[in-house]
Amino acid sequence: MNLFLHGASDFQVVRGDTLRSPAFFSGDNLATFDCVIANPPFSLEKWGDEVWASDPFGRNFAGMPPAKSGDYAWVQHMIRSMAPKSGRMAVVLPHGALFRMGKEGEIRRKILDMDMLEAVIGLGPTLFYGTGLAACILVMRQRKAKDRKRKVLIVDASKEFKTGRAQNELLPEHVERIHGWYRDYIDVDGIARVATLDEIAVNDYNLNIPRYVEPKVEQDVLTVDQAMKRLRRSAEAAFAAEHKLVEILKRDGLLKVE
Repeated sequence: MNLFLHGASDFQVVRGDTLRSPAFFSGDNLATFDCVIANPPFSLEKWGDEVWASDPFGRNFAGMPPAKSGDYAWVQHMIRSMAPKSGRMAVVLPHGALFRMGKEGEIRRKILDMDMLEAVIGLGPTLFYGTGLAACILVMRQRKAKDRKRKVLIVDASKEFKTGRAQNELLPEHVERIHGWYRDYIDVDGIARVATLDEIAVNDYNLNIPRYVEPKVEQDVLTVDQAMKRLRRSAEAAFAAEHKLVEILKRDGLLKVE
């Protein structure tokens, strides 16, 4: 409906089960595309693991996802759907996909070692209908630019949204800032960090955003001298208050002095 409303006519919509029975083919293989995007169901259970052990399209190339979470099934399907040279993709996932271990940790390691992951962008909460969870976007390319090889840009864009009563919203200015950080691909204090694959490997291939991007410290940091002055003022105020209380208790006969 959105395509019709925006005047687009060159499209094909197919209803089906992407993971069990994909719909787009080129000969006997999956069709490939220059751009692949998806917002799949988060951590889908019963996603089709029973047919993936012998998937004829090789979509388990990095490993079998757990039966109770299809996040990395979607990721592997999308990678297989990227054109060999020009392919790029963006997928929305729950943050757990960045750090869960076990089978998903192994798949994440293999995909990282393939050096396709270009960026991880953490978003704010309640931006997607049906879940209040904060999500993230994984951006991948078949061929990364030379200066981005063996690197991953990690962005904390969790504060980029307009608060709504039931649903938060990404406004154009938020999208523009996030795109600017992705385009510039540089460290930004409290916002973005370019991590090397070697560093990520040392972190056991954990992509949890706070491991790489520390939030800005907003409050002023006191010097030792300033802190001592504040401590003395607080102590003097406390002694004065105690003295005043003692005088009141004496006056009202509630405190006996021996």
